[in-house]
Amino acid sequence: MITRLRSLTTRWTTLVPVLAVVLLVFTWGRKDLPGVVVALVTLVLAGAVLAAVHHAEVIAHRVGEPFGSLVLAVAVTIIEVALIVTLMADGGDKSSTLARDTVFAAVMITCNGIVGLVLIVASLRHGTAVFNPEGTGAALATVATLATLSLVLPTFTTSKPGPEFSGAQLTFAALSSLALYGLFVATQTVRHRDYFLPISRQGEVITKDHHADAPTARTALISLGLLGLALIGVVGLAKGVSPTIESGVEAAGLHHAVVGVIIALLVLLPETIAALRSARRDRVQTSLNLALGSAMASIGLTIPAVALASIWLSGPLVLGLGSTHMVLLALTVVVSSLTVVPGRATPLQGGVHLVLFAAYLELAINP
Repeated sequence: MITRLRSLTTRWTTLVPVLAVVLLVFTWGRKDLPGVVVALVTLVLAGAVLAAVHHAEVIAHRVGEPFGSLVLAVAVTIIEVALIVTLMADGGDKSSTLARDTVFAAVMITCNGIVGLVLIVASLRHGTAVFNPEGTGAALATVATLATLSLVLPTFTTSKPGPEFSGAQLTFAALSSLALYGLFVATQTVRHRDYFLPISRQGEVITKDHHADAPTARTALISLGLLGLALIGVVGLAKGVSPTIESGVEAAGLHHAVVGVIIALLVLLPETIAALRSARRDRVQTSLNLALGSAMASIGLTIPAVALASIWLSGPLVLGLGSTHMVLLALTVVVSSLTVVPGRATPLQGGVHLVLFAAYLELAINP
């Protein structure tokens, strides 16, 4: 029976990513999809998310932490960056704030939405959520620095009118983002890898998962390829249903920024589900690696990409946040710091992060 279940899982997690890419090919560029097609795309999109989570876990089991969470975070972000650049190329002046809005949405979703859910799930199931404050603190400090340099400073610079960087400033921000992200990855995977490994309630580092044997190298490589297909399907199909989402948002009388939030939520679904699964297994550090790593990769890879794309793209590139979002970002950094310092959290800390996330959603609907 167990063998049959594993075979069934292998079959659908192999077929769905391929089906998602095929469906993406047939629906790409079409703005007015029939209702039946939208329903099919939504169904396949959900399946692709679950398949992506499955293959990410296979890879993580093979390569171990923190490499596993890094693979999923970077893979999602690279495809997300490609989507942003594509939309900016097609959108003209209307897309001037697209990179800023997408990156900030990713930061709020990961640092408050995912972190809040992870802390609540782990603490309710196991009493308290236990993690390594050294690794998590280093990740948080990097996210806060990247967000401030890339999203806050443009509002206050004077070399160019409006919340924009000048050419030299944008180059500096792009190079700084790449340097900080590269330094963090080296710290996470080489010099201080033990800071980012799950820990037991006695404070001991957990280096192996003893629940199952590690997959073979061939299986991991196949999962890596299928993970790429699944993520391409997730991001591409999310873009495909975005006109329908946009029409629904406009019909409901909501602010246009809600469209970006919904798409960001769809794109980050694989990381959310993977993080919650790790939290249920009392691997909170893995969950936080996913959440903060995704926020960091979103900034550290998006800003250099749009800086490079701005060479040939027409129209302004607005990166500076407004005052309301800067307050939310500052509060997120302060609250996250207080959450990280003790190395353990209760449902209260998770609830605080979720309230901040709810405030972000409320202000997106009613700015």
